[in-house]
Amino acid sequence: MLAHSMLQPKTAYLTAISAWYGAFGMQSVVFAWLVTMVLREPAERVGLAQMSLLLPGMLLILIAGVLADRIGQRRQAAWSQLFAGLMPLFLALAVYVQALSFAVMIGYALLMGCASAFLTPARDGLLNHVAGADVQRAVIQASLCQFGFQILGYSFAGLADTLGAEIILVVQSLVLLLGVWAYMQLREVTPRVASEGAQEDVLTSLLDGARTVISNPLMRTVMLQNMAMGCFFMGAFIVGFPLVMREVFAGSSADLALLNALNSLGLVVSILALLKLGFVARAGRALVMAQGLGSIVLLTTGLVSNQPLFMFLVFVWGVCGGIAMPMSRTLMQQLAPPAQRARVMSFYAFSFMGAGPIGTLFCGYLADLFGPQQAIVISAFGMLLVLVLISLSSPLWGSKLEQVQPQAG
Repeated sequence: MLAHSMLQPKTAYLTAISAWYGAFGMQSVVFAWLVTMVLREPAERVGLAQMSLLLPGMLLILIAGVLADRIGQRRQAAWSQLFAGLMPLFLALAVYVQALSFAVMIGYALLMGCASAFLTPARDGLLNHVAGADVQRAVIQASLCQFGFQILGYSFAGLADTLGAEIILVVQSLVLLLGVWAYMQLREVTPRVASEGAQEDVLTSLLDGARTVISNPLMRTVMLQNMAMGCFFMGAFIVGFPLVMREVFAGSSADLALLNALNSLGLVVSILALLKLGFVARAGRALVMAQGLGSIVLLTTGLVSNQPLFMFLVFVWGVCGGIAMPMSRTLMQQLAPPAQRARVMSFYAFSFMGAGPIGTLFCGYLADLFGPQQAIVISAFGMLLVLVLISLSSPLWGSKLEQVQPQAG
């Protein structure tokens, strides 16, 4: 898969996603800090700002998946990350010239959301081409890079009060550009639709991918739980938690960074355990159990007023997520037909990113009405209800994966 490359395929891929998620960690802290603690926006507008990061994904990611299958996944991933790498420089300039405003933050969020929408299905589609025989292990390794480098990003961004947002944003840009270089080390995978001479239009390709997902009961269920996670968990995490840190604990950028880092540390702990454990055949059962426990832990975070206990619960919530997310992604990767993998993974990402804007607005309005902790409790109850319905009415609990050699894309 490489032609005169400095890196092996999997190493190049893991370097690229590490760069993206390290930069994402910086953005998560700095964006929330600028909107919540520098601009001091009310809860409803915090929800609107976070929604703006996710809204382009809801609108564009399905088309982006079709395009990735057509024009090439590596090419689309590299160009998307290049675009994303330029955006923090413009935000840094706005901060430097003291032109920061809520409108500037919304504009930045929408542009970064567009980059993420086009990057995500292309990046996810590439995974099988570098995975080798064990897709589940490759997914877990990718997840380890994701959350490990997020911790580094969070930790560095926690210095925003000391260094200033401009420095953090410039470093974020440089890290993203490193990821572009890593993608360029991969040779383009010949798009299956092109190699087979298929000339479907975009709508036909989308409908074909939708039929594939809808016709598979297991895929449908994974999509439903992913949608619920995007709605209830995402809203609580990127709207509820920062508001709790501001209004309950009077926190700083360092506190926001610590909160995010502890969550990712929990994710890393469980991912390392999965690597040691090896192949998990009952991935669906592990997914439901982890999400159920995570919902209970999230509910508890909305009931405590002690900051160290709150932080510990965020860590435990991360442990649950570190089991659930790789299992969910593994199920979709192994069930997706090779010729439609980017499209199927775009539907998978859409189920999360499409629900995310709804969840952030929902949590923001709830926090305005009842307070941020009460909004978190309501979100946790919503997730628990979905999981009960899934367990009673779908094949996810009893499903079993086979550890087989994946087909080449």
